[in-house]
Amino acid sequence: MADDLTRRVFLGSAGMALAATAAAAAAAAPESKDGKTGVTKIIAISCSPRKGKGTAESLQECLKGAKGAGAGIETELIDLGGLDIEGSVAAGVPLAKGRKDDFPEVAKKLSDPKVGGIIIGTPVYFSSMSSLCKAFIERMMVFYRNGGMVGKPVGVLATGGSRNGGQEVTIRSVQDSLFCFDMLVVGTGKRFGAAVWAKGGAANDKDGMTAANKLGRRVAETALALKKG
Repeated sequence: MADDLTRRVFLGSAGMALAATAAAAAAAAPESKDGKTGVTKIIAISCSPRKGKGTAESLQECLKGAKGAGAGIETELIDLGGLDIEGSVAAGVPLAKGRKDDFPEVAKKLSDPKVGGIIIGTPVYFSSMSSLCKAFIERMMVFYRNGGMVGKPVGVLATGGSRNGGQEVTIRSVQDSLFCFDMLVVGTGKRFGAAVWAKGGAANDKDGMTAANKLGRRVAETALALKKG
């Protein structure tokens, strides 16, 4: 019981801190003539421990697609490779003394009110998401608590070392987690998400790059449609 209480207090404090950050950002955001912010931001998050490799490369193609969705789209890639994100913190377990925590800076970017949509990319490890992706989603608990992701469009991309390397089942496993946040899960129109064969360089997979571009565009189009009401 005491452990549960500690966890609740911890999560509640983290949620309030993020909510305050979002409110401050909203107050500082420029507004268009109709009173709405003129920029819609799409953030792609690479959950591969290998910084700048196939998953990040594939997400860059997603962001190219997002930019083609319409005026006012801004994009950013957040590469979690090399960052220290410990999932157990979401359960109220404190970090070991001297260990850094990079998640608050990531959360600050996601709390920006201009963020209209998110794309999460992960490599396939044994037909599932990477441990870094799982830790990232667990740390998203603060948004689960404050409702910060409710109704926000999200797309999922998975990269594998073979053509049929478990990409689709991995995409579904990430999507299942995101449904818990009441996010609006977006696919490519005909597929769950973007499945990329990254062997020899993701850019060599023309079908995968087409799917990635389409996924990014659909996430951005959905974000713009929601913004217009």
